[in-house]
Amino acid sequence: MNKKSLIIISALLITGMVLASLILTLDAPMVTDEEQTGSVEQNVAFARGPHRGRLLSKDDFALEVTIYETGVPPQFRVYAYQNDKPLSPERVQLDITLHRFGGRSEQIRFKPEADYLLGEAVIEEPHSFDVDINAGFDGKTFPFTYSQVEGRVQLNAASLQSAGITIDTAGPARIESVLKLPGTIEFDQNRLAHVVPRVGGVVVEVRKKLGEAVSQGEVLAVLESRELAELKSRLATARKRLELARSLYKREERLWREQISAEKNYLNARTQLAEAEITVTTASDQLDALGMQADKGVRGVSLARYELRSTLTGTVVERHLVVGEAVQTDTTVMVIGDLTTLWGNFSVPAKNLNQVKVGQTVRVKAPELGFETTATIDYLGALVGEQTRSAPAHVHIDNKALNWRPGLFVNIEVVEKAATVPVTVALEAIQSWRDADAVFVQVGDQFEVRPLSVGRRDANRAEVLQGLAAGERYAAANSFVLKAELGKASATHDH
Repeated sequence: MNKKSLIIISALLITGMVLASLILTLDAPMVTDEEQTGSVEQNVAFARGPHRGRLLSKDDFALEVTIYETGVPPQFRVYAYQNDKPLSPERVQLDITLHRFGGRSEQIRFKPEADYLLGEAVIEEPHSFDVDINAGFDGKTFPFTYSQVEGRVQLNAASLQSAGITIDTAGPARIESVLKLPGTIEFDQNRLAHVVPRVGGVVVEVRKKLGEAVSQGEVLAVLESRELAELKSRLATARKRLELARSLYKREERLWREQISAEKNYLNARTQLAEAEITVTTASDQLDALGMQADKGVRGVSLARYELRSTLTGTVVERHLVVGEAVQTDTTVMVIGDLTTLWGNFSVPAKNLNQVKVGQTVRVKAPELGFETTATIDYLGALVGEQTRSAPAHVHIDNKALNWRPGLFVNIEVVEKAATVPVTVALEAIQSWRDADAVFVQVGDQFEVRPLSVGRRDANRAEVLQGLAAGERYAAANSFVLKAELGKASATHDH
């Protein structure tokens, strides 16, 4: 082996010995705690103990702080050491104070458990806080502090405005439990008229257009009817015969009383008068049944003229006749509807019948047009449909402004229960985070995700049972932008 090879081998051996010495002299492995969220990051190197927790030491005393959450709610487990050897937890007194985002503080007390000290409180997410530790051992006090950050996003005012994020304040509100039922707007069947001619004829004049307003008794169209002409002629003829029969009766009565004429002639004249009166009455009744006054039209220009009139005040919603068309007595030529009052028809499932009552006030919403009104349930069917397993119902809707239209789809909202609760948030603010409901709480230009326990909800707000206090500010509209920022940061959950 030459001199040059010996020099190289010697250099490698010396380098290896130096590296081994450095490794052996390290007290504990150094790792990086990558708890970063959005634009708020914490990349701090700290020593870890045998249980992979944060190792804090002073003189010959050390604490290893862990948050254990495998199969159980998160709790502090703290291991104590003296001169790198485990200490019995009974020999150590410990309490920890957590200073959370927004100024909240939590004090955690500990009790011995197996070979560690167990925190007596569940550590709520996010595990982001400043930690003050006060430990006592062998008559000495050992204070420690450290910080860890997760679940935070930082956005300035300009970024908030650009993202369309609005800020709201948690506080009391009225929460309603609502039963939503689909329905449609229909005509008020008590304010709807089908116009049908009572005699057949030919249309000679149409006075009202589709969608035009009409008044009760107003002429809608004019027909010429041979049947009507015959009835009027029959009445006129019957009246003439009645006049003749009455004159003949008076003459025969006078002659009979003067004993000039036989009683038989008088009785025949009286019979003829009675028959003539019956004929006139029958002809008049037939005209009355057609809506024609018996005395009208006998001396008119045309006995065949028949006027179709509206039976109520409303709007022409259907028209099925044109000039020159022949119509029959079973033809609906027009439909008149009073649009100032309408029905909201809906069905109530059998399981919800106890929640719906006649006279109950409900909300009617038309999502397509953005309309909303209140109405009263006017009818609830007494029978449940065999196939639908529901009962029909309807509400009266005041439509004097003519905003609502028959055929429109609506939602009928029946308020089951209502109560004012102390803390609520806007429904749009709630996001999903680690399989829990959460909002982003604001302090300055930073937002921290805050898991919530949510109770009752309505269309706009949700009740907060735990996780947020009244007066705290949070991101409402477009809070999903903050969630997206949190996701892009690829935050870890390392303690």
